[in-house]
Amino acid sequence: MLKTLRNAFKIKDVRKKLIFTFLMLVVTRIGSQLPIPGVETSFFKDLFAQQNNDAFGFFNAMTGSSFTNMSVFALSITPYITSSIIMQLLTIAIPKLEEMQRDGEDGRKKIAEYTRYVTVGLALIESIAMAIGFGGQGLLRDFNALSVVIAVATMTAGSALLMWIGERITENGVGNGISIVLLFNIISSFPSDASTLYTRFITGKSVAVAAIAAIIIFAIIVAIVVFVVVLQGGERRIPVQYSKKMQGRKMVGGQATNIPLKVNTAGVIPVIFASSIMSFPVVISQFLGDRIDYNSVGGHILTALNSSSWFRVDRPVYSLGMIVYVALIIVFAYFYTSITFNPLEVANNMKKSGGFIPGIRPGKPTSDYLNSILNYIVFLGACGLTIICIIPIMVSGLFNVSHLSFGGTSLIIIVSVVLETLKAIESQMLVRNYKGFLTD
Repeated sequence: MLKTLRNAFKIKDVRKKLIFTFLMLVVTRIGSQLPIPGVETSFFKDLFAQQNNDAFGFFNAMTGSSFTNMSVFALSITPYITSSIIMQLLTIAIPKLEEMQRDGEDGRKKIAEYTRYVTVGLALIESIAMAIGFGGQGLLRDFNALSVVIAVATMTAGSALLMWIGERITENGVGNGISIVLLFNIISSFPSDASTLYTRFITGKSVAVAAIAAIIIFAIIVAIVVFVVVLQGGERRIPVQYSKKMQGRKMVGGQATNIPLKVNTAGVIPVIFASSIMSFPVVISQFLGDRIDYNSVGGHILTALNSSSWFRVDRPVYSLGMIVYVALIIVFAYFYTSITFNPLEVANNMKKSGGFIPGIRPGKPTSDYLNSILNYIVFLGACGLTIICIIPIMVSGLFNVSHLSFGGTSLIIIVSVVLETLKAIESQMLVRNYKGFLTD
């Protein structure tokens, strides 16, 4: 990775793109330190410290701690990510949008425009809910119409500005701008998480115990990272043979290729969906404040849905909520894969092109074969996602380490974005260094 970056700085055009990307990321970090006018910046930080609630933990990691600091970029690019997922699902459900997506560049630009509108709408809804729902509880110093309007306008504008920065990075920088902004936000929470782990496991311990603890923590992190890399890169390649045919006076075709089916076909989407559904009731309970009786049946269910209650030695029954979490990850892995990969469409396209899987008849038998393999590898991918997400939660619960924003989901995003960005840099370098067959 370092060698790739070093070589990239030797090429003027790529160097300009990297510098532009870096400067845009600096702007995002400056904005994350600017407080919203009229807002108590320590409100959410104090709230989480009192209630030991990790419902907003992943959300706060995606915002680079801008949420708990209530800065201008408090919502970060999460509305854009949500709107992108919504538009992707609507593209499958609405034929007109699906046709628009197939229209090429013009259609994709139109869908991107709709995504921006949905992003602003979601940011507006989220900021209004936060300003009104938490404004009277201490989020706003003066809970009145003017303060609400200022807070809503600032958070909505901040989210729109981050969306614009991400798009500019995509056009003038390197890699996917939205993904890079998200990566930078997650990485920015590392120092606070490292400080938490240091305080919990190393401070006040003897040299030998502290050294062993540091080695174990480092080994766990490295093992998870390696596992994520293997999971993200793992794929099942289905061999495909194309039959020869006459085209004019020439015999064409006959080449062999493959269909790569990724083990983690759905990426991080199942985890995001599962986490959102699990945390939604917990988030709603925050708006109700002290009106929730946590000793009632409903209160116990809310506690079980909160991942900070899992794997607690003193409250093992609440770990049953983890079973629901695992089930949701597996269900959404199959659901998202089913709407993004259509075995029947792939089989029909192969049949039209004269392609076939050796030993499998073209048409529906090929579709059934792909579907059976897909069901198997999707389950493996979902199990891998579950392991990655559960290990940090398990460590946090067993050793009572609360309020860590860094987790399995963050690792998956980091590895995916880093690999994607490195590939983008290498492709930029390849275009500028390619000499072809003829040389002087």
